[in-house]
Amino acid sequence: PRGVRSLAKPGMLAVSLISGSAYTLPSRARAPRMDAAVAKDAAFGASHTSFYTDAVAKASYETLGEVLEAKCADPELRSVLGTMFDGCGTITEALRKELVTVAEKQESVFGDVQLGVDVLADDLMWDICKTEPLIKEGASEEEPEVREMHADGKFCVCWDPLDGSSIVDNNWAVGTILGIWGAETGILGATGRDQKASLVALYGPRTTVFVTLDDGVYEFTYGANGVDGWLCSRDRIQISQESKIFAPANMRAAQDLPNYAKLIDYWMTNKYTLRYSGGLVPDICQQFTKRQGVFANPTSESSPAKLRLAFEAAPFGLLVEKAGGKTSDGVSGASILDTKITGIDQRTPLCIGSASEVDRFNLVLGLGK
Repeated sequence: PRGVRSLAKPGMLAVSLISGSAYTLPSRARAPRMDAAVAKDAAFGASHTSFYTDAVAKASYETLGEVLEAKCADPELRSVLGTMFDGCGTITEALRKELVTVAEKQESVFGDVQLGVDVLADDLMWDICKTEPLIKEGASEEEPEVREMHADGKFCVCWDPLDGSSIVDNNWAVGTILGIWGAETGILGATGRDQKASLVALYGPRTTVFVTLDDGVYEFTYGANGVDGWLCSRDRIQISQESKIFAPANMRAAQDLPNYAKLIDYWMTNKYTLRYSGGLVPDICQQFTKRQGVFANPTSESSPAKLRLAFEAAPFGLLVEKAGGKTSDGVSGASILDTKITGIDQRTPLCIGSASEVDRFNLVLGLGK
């Protein structure tokens, strides 16, 4: 910059005063002019792989009640969904106020470290189950049992109260995952395809909920436009067959699975955009907002699968497949929705997202042969 005298000489390593990045000073005072085509290519990587939103503001937005009335024919399911949305709103308010600290009582039977916000969210979900007579059974990711709530209830609810506990202290996005089964199937012995509905709440700068309704997947935003409640911000979401966004989970497994390493290399070599935070909810929910993406979480001997079928994989599977995406169980290559839930703590690998990329996962990892 003018008025700043550099002590560096040509050929020396220097640090940019603007970006802070290191570079080697050219031996000539004036750098060669960049070819126009090269300059365009360089800009392409910065501006065309960010996948900014293309959402356009509407003159008006429908409320949650209006959409549920029109798009959820079952009045009892409609009531339960409304109650669950209320719970997600309450969790939102709690996350805005609570400090992230380790809970005084550690009650997770899985050995996971519980935070105060984990316990708060889980307690809220149990309170909902106890007070909502339509809920027959409830099960929490924090505990390995299905509990009866109301003997004559119509639905069985399975939830992960606050997925992403390991990153919530970073103030990164986390979420609540819910699967709803009918009392006629229950949870144990059923499959993800038996779900009556599923929803996922994403707590970030805004709170959004993605939910399956009769004719597709809808997004609702909490407290938007000065409204005290939920507005429908996206309707009948569709995930495209092709994708240029990838989220590779469990990368440790690539040390045991050369084909997974090969797949990751394919995505990188072909200049896919990496969008991975380590939080299951934001890493999959981006598929609904960007209308594309693939999330891969295989299993290996030294790095086994950690995702829970009932609490995480099945609810997300229903959402993604209802939005036109595809899933793989990571073993046979079949849909995750066809895997029977034989244990409440059952773990599973998973690939989920744009159909072509899930097919590529199955092909490269040699599944379904």
